[in-house]
Amino acid sequence: MSAGAAPDEGQTLSRVAAPEEAQFERQLRPRTFDEYVGQEQAVASLRVSVDAARLRRECVDHVLLYGPPGLGKTTLAGIIANAMGTTLVPTSGPAIERGADLMGILTNLAEHDVLFIDEVHRLPRAVEELLYPAMEDFAVNFVIDKGMHARTLKYALRPFTLVAATTRPGMLSAPLRERFGIFHHLDFYSEAELARIVTRSAQILEAAIDAGGAAEIARRARGTPRIVNRLLRRVRDYAQVKGEGRITEDIARRALDSEGVDTRGLDRLDRRFLGAIVDHYGGGPVGIEAVAATINDEAETLAEMVEPYLLKIGFVVRAPNGRRVTREAYRHLGKQPPAGAPGQSELFE
Repeated sequence: MSAGAAPDEGQTLSRVAAPEEAQFERQLRPRTFDEYVGQEQAVASLRVSVDAARLRRECVDHVLLYGPPGLGKTTLAGIIANAMGTTLVPTSGPAIERGADLMGILTNLAEHDVLFIDEVHRLPRAVEELLYPAMEDFAVNFVIDKGMHARTLKYALRPFTLVAATTRPGMLSAPLRERFGIFHHLDFYSEAELARIVTRSAQILEAAIDAGGAAEIARRARGTPRIVNRLLRRVRDYAQVKGEGRITEDIARRALDSEGVDTRGLDRLDRRFLGAIVDHYGGGPVGIEAVAATINDEAETLAEMVEPYLLKIGFVVRAPNGRRVTREAYRHLGKQPPAGAPGQSELFE
């Protein structure tokens, strides 16, 4: 095993917020555009849209945010609501099972409220179709009675802004995509941006941290603000119990090594993913469904929460006939790459 790889005994990093961590996420979440770090192009564009809507006393056009989980889509929805002086009403695609559920949400929105639907690609089709007139005309149509006596009633809604988030934009139907006026892709953060986020979060949590400690946490955070804040809390605990309460580079390194997070931010699930391709499929190419079956996990989980970062750092490439592990990943795992292993620059779409 290379010096950069950590043992596999560590826990898998959660890429989604656990219920008990929701309070911490709300506490650390920026509330204004000025507080938000990163995603400069998206933030600048949204700021202009919000300012223009306020000048016209209208609601902001509907917004679609897409990208890997944990990059700030929910945060941006809240910032839009705060900037408009309205309320954020959050929900998710899986939570809206019936048309009546959506009707209840829409009819209770106040004027210019922001409705946030996470995982919008998982909306049932019948519910999605109710959204079309709501987004276009701020009205919903519903049918009463049946057969020959069926009638369609139109119910007017107060103007609102829909902010939808998805990790799988390709799964959205064309009619739904076309009803959004603003689209933004959120990408992984740089280490410098994550270090700024760690420093800000440490101040809120009243945790002493130096520049070296912030940089070490940022280096292992997979380019993701949600993960960098989670790692900060783990390192803060370690510093209080096994250090002097101050987060230094050495304390952060020891804490994250003990958590099983290696120097590139890979955890046990990432290494199992890479190891399966290397050990069972000769480095690839192999389909993600086969890898999921090998490590007894879900293909959707691997596609949404593991693979994007490995693609970003060049440890995996997509070939026309499947995924392949690169020479850099072999070396990170402490293995000798075969002659045919691709390099980071040999990317296939």
